[in-house]
Amino acid sequence: RPAGERAAQMGSVQRERNQAATCYVGGLDARVTEELLWELFVQVGPVENVFLPRDKVTNDTQGFGFVEFRGEEDAQYAVKILNMIKLFGKPLKVNMASADKDTRDVGANLFIGNLDPEVDEKLLYDAFSAFGTILRTPKIVRDVETGNAKGFGFVSFDNFESSDAAIASMTGQYLCNRPITVSYAYKKDSKNGERHGTAAERLLASKIKTSMPHMRFAEVGLPTAVPAADAGAGAAPSGVAVGASSIPASAAGAVPPPFP
Repeated sequence: RPAGERAAQMGSVQRERNQAATCYVGGLDARVTEELLWELFVQVGPVENVFLPRDKVTNDTQGFGFVEFRGEEDAQYAVKILNMIKLFGKPLKVNMASADKDTRDVGANLFIGNLDPEVDEKLLYDAFSAFGTILRTPKIVRDVETGNAKGFGFVSFDNFESSDAAIASMTGQYLCNRPITVSYAYKKDSKNGERHGTAAERLLASKIKTSMPHMRFAEVGLPTAVPAADAGAGAAPSGVAVGASSIPASAAGAVPPPFP
């Protein structure tokens, strides 16, 4: 793909993005750019678009992004290959952006209240992802006109064990100097003010086998990394070659072994 065409697609929000072929990438170091993310993910399949959300004021990245592949199979393969590899020494969290919502959204949806205005989606993700697989990027409700947070948000897990643990551990914990409240969210279609987490939902969830189990490490390692030649007079800086491209040595980290 020509460099100009690729550059035009990186960092742009596509309204018609193929969600089923898109990976969510979390845990990104501030030094990660669209170009670097493209070079990493193109090793496992043809990439159509890379998007890194940025702060409206500082233009800094938010620590997560999205990579759209040409096909759904390519995105699923990327999850298996790249989940938990290290970039700038930080393990990447890679999963499907669509997260198989039809089958995996069992109702383990949490309401997070009393949020400080400084709490953003990244902070919510970092705080709650320790309890299990989060289905989609946490949502902080904001004022449509000003963009300011309204003080509450939502986090959805793929199982009730994770959401129960999050409620037990995070209720009353401080985020940005405010104790947060954590409870099951109200159902959107409920006429009686019923919350998620009911016995009926739990029974149904116990019978559903998710199509993508939580993986702490990639099931398959990257192709063998080949150190580039030592830098000499006029030579390029030392890096780690992956396929046909080179990722800076400072960005490359040890690829963890498969989880036993």
